Amino acid sequence: MPAPTTPPQGVIFRFWAPLAATWLMMAAEGPFVAALIARTSEPEANLAAFGVAFALAMIVEAPVVMLMSASNALVRDRRSFQAVRRFTLLLCASQTAPMLLLTVPPVFHLAADSILGLPAHVARPSYLAVVALLPWPAAIGYRRFYQGILVRQGLTRRVAYGTAVRLTSMATAGLALYHAHALPGAVVGTAALATGVVMEAVASRLMVRPALRSLPAGGEGEDVGLRSLLRFYLPLALTTLLAFGTSPLLTFFVARSRLAVESLAILPVLHALLFLFRAPGVAYQEIAIALLGDDGAGLGGLQRFARSLAAALSLALTTLAFTPLALAWYQHVAGLSPTLTALAVPPLRLLVAMPALEVYLALLRARLVTQRRTGQVSRASAVEIAVIAGVLGVAVFALHATGVAAAAWALLGGRVAAAAFLLRATGLKPPLPPTDAQQ
Repeated sequence: MPAPTTPPQGVIFRFWAPLAATWLMMAAEGPFVAALIARTSEPEANLAAFGVAFALAMIVEAPVVMLMSASNALVRDRRSFQAVRRFTLLLCASQTAPMLLLTVPPVFHLAADSILGLPAHVARPSYLAVVALLPWPAAIGYRRFYQGILVRQGLTRRVAYGTAVRLTSMATAGLALYHAHALPGAVVGTAALATGVVMEAVASRLMVRPALRSLPAGGEGEDVGLRSLLRFYLPLALTTLLAFGTSPLLTFFVARSRLAVESLAILPVLHALLFLFRAPGVAYQEIAIALLGDDGAGLGGLQRFARSLAAALSLALTTLAFTPLALAWYQHVAGLSPTLTALAVPPLRLLVAMPALEVYLALLRARLVTQRRTGQVSRASAVEIAVIAGVLGVAVFALHATGVAAAAWALLGGRVAAAAFLLRATGLKPPLPPTDAQQ
């Protein structure tokens, strides 16, 4: 889909809204699954086990996540489609192998006991939860490849339809397993998630067919050979590997902190709530890639939209965090005990700037992707995770902070550092008004 030179705000909104709805629907997964697990037997242990299993799956999944950005940026015709599809299938197969390795009991127990230091009552359900997530990486990569093509063709509503299929399948599987009372809560959660994403992958493939038929045959154009694909994609894969490594890094430090089990139980719930407000910003990256144009002509309009979106999202989270709505969410929606709720509210208040930061990071990354400067994106993620590790080390071992408080400070510090790096790399200065050259 050709990007307009200066997209009006209405065009950006109509392009962005279905993808934002998609991410909001996906954001609903976390609270739904966490609420199910919180109502099973041994909820604290199972919430912690779910968080551990999902963190491990995210590390394995990491290299395939940016396939959506890759197909969005690179698939212009049949020739480029076939090249990126071959690359996608190879990558999905390669990422299923480590997931399969984690299902080998000695390998998993080495990771759980020697590396993560998990208590035995958390490690046992964690293993079964990992087994249920075996199809996760390949299904994620497959559907993100086709979703990127849908976005490029302007068919963002079909992405939202696929996510509706995912949520329906996930909720159906989760409720059925919950009422069966046959599996630990952590396994109920991961099995439901795996079912949903497999069904979404199937739906995405079916809905992309008309878009594929409309692709031109291709000819002279951008090189899409394996070498050029690797040069473009490896920094993006490293970016998500580093970003997804945040969860296991948090688990490693929090498991050794004060109030470790309580903090491990809170983290999945806190992440799920934050993601509800970060999700519209996450969606903005693909919109910016599609509308920026190779010459960046759409930057001014995208910056204006980003400022409005960032302010709205962080204001909404602030309203929730500093009112009784926070207690209502944690206790009545997430199902946390009063003790866990008291521990969870202060970190939420600390992180109210995260949605705004997500929007700006999305725009900055999109600018670098369209310029084929993907190495800068991965360097920013390296800076972020280094700051997170440093703050966690000081907070846990020197200051003896509770695990969830240490995690909140680390996440905020890392995100601010990444934003500063990307601002310097792009030369942009949000949230200042765009210059005349960017209008």
